[in-house]
Parts: sequence; structure tokens; C-alpha cells
Amino acid sequence: MSVWHILTSEYPPDVGGVSDYTRQVADGLARAGDQVHVWCPHGADGGQAGVHVHPDLGSIGPADLKQLDRRLLVFPSPRRLLVQWVPHGFGYRSMNVWFCLWLAKRAWLGDRVELMVHEPYLEFRGPLRHKVMACVHRLMTMVLLAASRRVWMSIPAWEACLRPYALGRHVPMEWLPVPGCVAPSTIGAARALRRTYAADDQTLIGHFGSYGEAVSTLLETRLSTILARDRRAVALLIGAGSDRFRQSLVEVHPELAARVHATSYVAPDALGDHIAACDLFVQPYPDGISSRRTSAMACLSHGKPVVTTSGHLTEALWHRHYAVALVDVDDVDGFVDAARRLMDDEHGRQMLGAHALRLYTETFALPRVVAALQAA
Repeated sequence: MSVWHILTSEYPPDVGGVSDYTRQVADGLARAGDQVHVWCPHGADGGQAGVHVHPDLGSIGPADLKQLDRRLLVFPSPRRLLVQWVPHGFGYRSMNVWFCLWLAKRAWLGDRVELMVHEPYLEFRGPLRHKVMACVHRLMTMVLLAASRRVWMSIPAWEACLRPYALGRHVPMEWLPVPGCVAPSTIGAARALRRTYAADDQTLIGHFGSYGEAVSTLLETRLSTILARDRRAVALLIGAGSDRFRQSLVEVHPELAARVHATSYVAPDALGDHIAACDLFVQPYPDGISSRRTSAMACLSHGKPVVTTSGHLTEALWHRHYAVALVDVDDVDGFVDAARRLMDDEHGRQMLGAHALRLYTETFALPRVVAALQAA
């Protein structure tokens, strides 16, 4: 039995991709027989059997880290620290240098630090304060890589971003896909939801996400065009922020109001039913689909056909496997045409969904993530 200490900036009931991912990994490791301790800020809820949640990180400042030092002394050395890294998650306006230096100290004391990189750092663009943050992020990255025995990455593309900041030191870097974070659906509940939103002769087109500006801009153009060109299409917007997006959409396109529905936040135990209720998903991303997109993983894990975009972060596997309908991010007409073709082709939707589920099971599912962590 291995003992894990997972350090994360968010954990349920916090809402967020890192929160959901950490909960999944912690539960998966515990079910595989390991002992798991999750260290997170205050307000986290209790864990499952085998997962011990310690909501002691507070603001993750120097005093909190000193307290964590004392708490870790209870456990035998060396300790395996698995850090869920996203710079903006650890406070101090995403510039928590104290936390990075603390990890370097833990490594010097003999603990094994492993980094799971969800996001590496900001790019040098935007206002001056963003450029300052981007500079500090790179300094933090150098400290983190010096402290880490191994680096896990949510997408392979992060290695090119991280490797220069290892300063010549050989740090193993390995892709660790992010699984879908949605519970399985129940057939009866999914069918009842579908009847709520769409008639039998209509196609229920779903979108699942957080409705940030970058994705929403792409979604508004594509979804409104699909709905305008085919009155059989009905949209179901799923997730926190969907109600705001619907409001902005129907303000511009009031004629679509009767065919656009929004769920707002959906509780985890009901989310799978909402995904299963849809016939087809449209999931455009400005940098393209990639294995870090938990919203896309949720759709694939339910065997749903997905129309999505190809961009600079899209891995080669999406081009090799017929698991999604892939369209260049700048090709709006191609995206709309791909969605409409699938609307008219029920067999094609079924085949694409089956390929999606197969790829997810073979590549992204939680047991593969747990096996990779344990094997390392």
C-alpha cells in the first residue's frame, strides 16, 4: 500500500475542473488499495473510504505552510506529494512564490514531489499586470521543476512549455489524461429529461461547459447558425453560467428563445442524465479539443457524438481516431455543416458515439490514470 499526499487548491464542494479531477483521482487510488490524504483550503467536505481530507491550507500562505509542515511530521518519511498545479489556483494573485519555495524545501528534506500540471503559466500578452504575472509564473516553474522528481501533464503539449525551465535537468515528464468527471446516467431519467426539452422529431443539441468568454464567443456564432438553419434543432445548455449565456444569445436572436434551454448549475448526481438526454454535442474550443478538456471527456465517457474544433493544442490522436467530428477552429461553415450532417444521420451519430466511448475507455478512463500513477 502506498501513501499519497495530494495538495490541491480546490476540492469538493468547491466547483471546478481541478476539484472534480482531484476527487476522482483520490477516490480511484483509495479503491485501488492506497491510502490517500488530500490537503486543501478550508471548506472542503469529507472524503470517501480510504481518503482523508485535511482542509488546513487556508490561504496557502507562509503560516499555513508552517502548520502543514507540522502536520506532515506525523507521517513517515519520505512522503509522496502529488501537487495539482494551476498557477491561479494558489492565491496571491496567481503568484504564490511561497508555496513553490515550500515545495523545494520539502524536496530538500527528502520528500518525493510530483507535479500534475493542468496549466503551466500565462502567456506574455495582455495588460502589463498579466505580463508581470507571466514573468513570475516562469520563475515559479523553475523552482517547481527543480523540486520535482516527476511531472505529469494534462496534455502532451505542455512538455514543450515546461522543458526549457528545467534548465538542463532531466525531469521525467509524462502525459496523464484527464478523465471525465461525470457519474453514469440512468436510462429512465435521461429519457424523461429529453421529453422535457425536445419532441420526438426534434434533435436535442447539447453543450456542456463553464461558458467562459473564449468558448462562448465561438459557441454563439455556431449554435445560432445551426438553430436558424434547421427548426428541428433544439439546444440544451448544461452547466454553471449556461443561463447567462442563454440570455445573451436570445437577446441577439429573440426568434430562437423557444428552442434554447439552460440548466444553470447541475448537481453531480444528475449531470450524467442531462448529458445522456442529448442527441449530439457541439463543443468548440479556441485552442482546439485536447485531453485537458473535461467537458469533452464527459461527453465521450457517455458515448455521445461530438462536433468540435481542431487547434494548436489538439493532440494527434484526435486526427487518428474517428471519435469526434473535427473541424478547423476558424471554419464556422464547416462546423455548422458537420453538425447538420449528424442531425440527419442517426446511424452516423451512433457510430461516432461508439468510437468516442471506445477511445475514452482505452485512453482516458480513470483506471488508466490510477494505473499510471501507481506504476511510477
